[in-house]
Amino acid sequence: MPQPVVLITGAAKRLGAHMSRHLHQLGYRLILHYHHSETLAKALHHELNRLRPDSVQLLRQDLAQLEQLPAMADRVINCFGRLDGLINNASSFYATPFGNSQPQQWHDLASTNAAAPYFLIQALAKTLISHQGAIVNMVDIHADNGLKDHLLYSMAKNALATLTRGLATELAPKVKVNGIAPGAIIWPEQELTPSQKEQVLNSIPLARLGTAQEVADTVEFLLTGPRYLTGHIITLDGGRSSRGLVDA
Repeated sequence: MPQPVVLITGAAKRLGAHMSRHLHQLGYRLILHYHHSETLAKALHHELNRLRPDSVQLLRQDLAQLEQLPAMADRVINCFGRLDGLINNASSFYATPFGNSQPQQWHDLASTNAAAPYFLIQALAKTLISHQGAIVNMVDIHADNGLKDHLLYSMAKNALATLTRGLATELAPKVKVNGIAPGAIIWPEQELTPSQKEQVLNSIPLARLGTAQEVADTVEFLLTGPRYLTGHIITLDGGRSSRGLVDA
């Protein structure tokens, strides 16, 4: 039986790189998408192919160029001749304070976080259906209530959550579609002050950050777990959302 193939967008660093290593260890063949992080992507590609030759392919694409996604889908299928899973992990994230936000910022955030997953899934739907595949969309705990100074990002992630639930119906019964809404897992690249970090930790009932491994384990569950599970978004936040979201 052929080894299953998974495409991970935004695979070069942070959570994307960790889930790539985890799925590769489980025996998956991988297509690692990246845009700007070429050095990291090539290093990860080399690392994984050393462990299992010819098991990983690299694919560079600006996901905001929506009209190019059908051609990207063709390149994806040409990598291994099939696709069993898609993890929409790529994301743009930066502050857009309400009084200063610009239309171009909305275009960028909405394209990367919502429109690109939509049109990429559309282009890959036929092959995912033929292999009874699974889709995992990386959402965010702030998709429902919004993150202060990041409303455009939160709106885009809310659209991704809607897409997740809607496609579970559109692609049933052959493809299952679920999501993960992570809380504080890895501190953002934009440095937080010690007091901001303390505020976040105090808002989490489990009193710690989540781990990248916990995210990877959840991705594995959604890819390989019950076929009867679709249309759900798993909140992975240490209980934080049960207390109401905070600003950081």
